[in-house]
Amino acid sequence: MGIGKSGHVARKVAATFSSTGTPSFFLHPAEAGHGDAGMITRQDIALAISNSGETQEIIALLPVIKRLGIPLLTIVGRTPSTLARAADVALDASVTREACPLGLAPTASSTAALAMGDALAIALLSARGFTQADFALSHPLGTLGRRLLLRIGDLMHRHEAIPRVHPTTTLAEAILEITKKGLGITAVVDDDNRLLGVFTDGDLRRCLEGMLDWRTTPIAAVMTREAKTAVPDMLAAEALRLMENFLISALIVVDESGAVVGVLHTHDLLRAGIA
Repeated sequence: MGIGKSGHVARKVAATFSSTGTPSFFLHPAEAGHGDAGMITRQDIALAISNSGETQEIIALLPVIKRLGIPLLTIVGRTPSTLARAADVALDASVTREACPLGLAPTASSTAALAMGDALAIALLSARGFTQADFALSHPLGTLGRRLLLRIGDLMHRHEAIPRVHPTTTLAEAILEITKKGLGITAVVDDDNRLLGVFTDGDLRRCLEGMLDWRTTPIAAVMTREAKTAVPDMLAAEALRLMENFLISALIVVDESGAVVGVLHTHDLLRAGIA
């Protein structure tokens, strides 16, 4: 909690706590005196920010905080102050002077309080063992969140959208399947839908160098047998690295038995903001 510029700092600190694994919210001290104090529970810790340490709206809440028996932490610019004396822990964020040429507008003092609040958040992050994956969970729409949360199974083409042919399919028919599905690749599968190989646009270009009868040559004769594959639980970001390392634009996705369950294209990663 805080009033004025300290209130703006308190809002930001609460947001930083929440995004780094410590659930937190901003409580406006004036509104707290008219019912919002009911938001405080006995499991909470109160953090009050005040440069003077004499903010009346916060001081008026001290009886409520003490009655609840919750710890009070303060970030103050004056340690010999009412709030500092009432606190279980008082952090000194005093400055010699404000950056304001008039020495009036909270500038250096608010920056010091903000830095202190961020330091608390980072200390808590470390103490909790908060990880990148945890951070992603609280930032699902951010770039990092997408990279750490999205998996191939969330993006891949499924069911009828999967290009696939049998090994006896002719080269001409396989090309038609690739064209129809528009992913630049087709899986070659057996009768149980298990992957035997793949045929891609790149394989087609290599076939053009040979004298092949497209109408009679079976796809099994020209397919790539040792194809790179992925599983649905693989992170989309990991799939991107695999595709970049091997210069491929699509991955066949298989389950534990080797059955084809999907296809992932680089365009899918681009649309998801991963690439």
